[in-house]
Amino acid sequence: MKTIGKFLSHYSALIWAVLKPLGAYGVFLVALVDSAALGMPVDVAVATYVYQAPTRLFLYVLMACAGETLGSLVIYAIGYKGGEELLRKRIPAERFEKIHNAFDKHPFWSLMVPAILPPPTPFKLFALAAAVTEMQLSHYLMAIFAGRFIRFTLLGLLTIKFGPDVLRIVTLAVRRHLALVGLIAAVGLLAWFVKQRAAARAKSTVLG
Repeated sequence: MKTIGKFLSHYSALIWAVLKPLGAYGVFLVALVDSAALGMPVDVAVATYVYQAPTRLFLYVLMACAGETLGSLVIYAIGYKGGEELLRKRIPAERFEKIHNAFDKHPFWSLMVPAILPPPTPFKLFALAAAVTEMQLSHYLMAIFAGRFIRFTLLGLLTIKFGPDVLRIVTLAVRRHLALVGLIAAVGLLAWFVKQRAAARAKSTVLG
């Protein structure tokens, strides 16, 4: 644990040294590249920026969200133009069907929830699945932006409260309890869906 902590500390210092001259555009650039192609340390970048200038929290969060959202257009283009074969090669058939069915029924939430979760959540697979199922582009972009906004805002607030070490703690916790985190997210999504259906039925009854 101490070794991981030291590594992340040195990593954060290196990231900050490289990106500091770019200002807020640095976190935008990291997020853009992370989302479009190569996996980049976007969480480290956001946490480092926020730690160095806490009063600019929402500027950095918005820049990171913008980069992640725009970069995801690359994944959308790949999936929309025939990414089903690529997706089937990356995951088991049973899991593919589950993800496909989830996007058919609840496309927005099926993408937004994974966008909130930190690594090692395979977010690009969900983004690719959304494109394969021909999710409406505007909804695709909104789901990613909303999910990333929640994720980066929480990360920023925790960084201000507990310092940059919080990234190590969160990463380790998620890796150890990934199934539990997924279950909680699924239960939350189900509760919201049930509530929405109940509200719609009540409204229909009143109008009828």
